[in-house]
Amino acid sequence: MRQTDEILYPDSDGLPIAENTIQFRWIAIVMWNAAALFHDRPDVFVAGDHLIYPVEGQPEIRSAPDAYVAFGVPNRDRGSYKVWQEGGIFPQVVFEVWSPGNRKADFDAKLAFYDKYGAEEYYLVDPEGHEDIFGWRREQGCLTRIPTIDGFVSPRLGFRFHTSNGEISIDGPDGKPLIDPKEAMRRRDAAELRADEERFHADLARNRAESERTAKESERAAKEAAMLNVEKLRAKLRELGIDPDTI
Repeated sequence: MRQTDEILYPDSDGLPIAENTIQFRWIAIVMWNAAALFHDRPDVFVAGDHLIYPVEGQPEIRSAPDAYVAFGVPNRDRGSYKVWQEGGIFPQVVFEVWSPGNRKADFDAKLAFYDKYGAEEYYLVDPEGHEDIFGWRREQGCLTRIPTIDGFVSPRLGFRFHTSNGEISIDGPDGKPLIDPKEAMRRRDAAELRADEERFHADLARNRAESERTAKESERAAKEAAMLNVEKLRAKLRELGIDPDTI
């Protein structure tokens, strides 16, 4: 816990991050890809399952989105996100991932919370029940339901949402699907292995070339030494009055 003016603002609500692996995977996908997208931005903060306190002095007013992105604030570690300590900036983009234990009333309350305190974009990912994504965008001062989420692009993130053919997916600004962190690690390991193999083969080629060069130099040196010995022998014969060309 942290303490501000003797009022406690807990860093945890004591609730689990996710109820199952599907929910956790989607939380990780959204948060990891958003963090990767803005990794070089010192003014963008990305977090997941992280408490937001919008009102100073009222720690009971809070929410812990599954993932969120805040623009215009320092990219640094925090125990919790206190809006009054962040220049009054409420995270602009918020994600929630539906799990079997959630109820519609829960998300109605979350929507009202994010609407009241200033989120610009709110997305509800439902990977199990409806296999759908629902979105709201701030228009004329309030969060308004996005009528067609399929093909919609997040203004802040550049993420494109797909909900067709009974499947849901999200593409990054590069047009490629957001990658599962585990798959990213597998690809990283595979890339490192390929790089190691390429370095091995490059070293082998260099060693082979060096061996061939050394062998050629040794052969040339041997030939030069043999020719020098012949010339010495011819010179010796001449000293003895013998013409080496007549032998």
